[in-house]
Amino acid sequence: MTYQDQDRDPWEEFDRLKPAAPDRVEGYPGGEPVGFGFRTGVRSAKVAIGFAVYALVLGTTLVLTGTVVFIAQGEWLLLALMAVIEAIFIYAFIRLVRQARTRRPSS
Repeated sequence: MTYQDQDRDPWEEFDRLKPAAPDRVEGYPGGEPVGFGFRTGVRSAKVAIGFAVYALVLGTTLVLTGTVVFIAQGEWLLLALMAVIEAIFIYAFIRLVRQARTRRPSS
C-alpha cells in the first residue's frame, strides 16, 4: 500500500456515484419482493423448496407429537386444534412451493 492510498478518503468512490432511483416499495431498496427468498437472499428455487419441505416436516412432527399426547389424555378439542394447525402448515407449504417455483431472476 502506497502513501498516496493511505491519504485517500475511502468514501470518495461513493461520493462520485449518482443517487439511486427511489424505492418502488418502501423498505425494499432497489426493487420489490419477487417471491419467497427475496429478503433472505435465497437465489435457488431448489433451496427455497428445500426450506419449505423442512418447515413442513418439522411442523408435522410437532403436530403429530401433540396429537399423540392429546389422544392419550382424551383432549378432543385440542386434537381438533392440532388438525387445524396441520392444515395451516400444509397450506403454507403449498404457498411457499408455489412462490419458489414462480420466482423471477434478480436483475
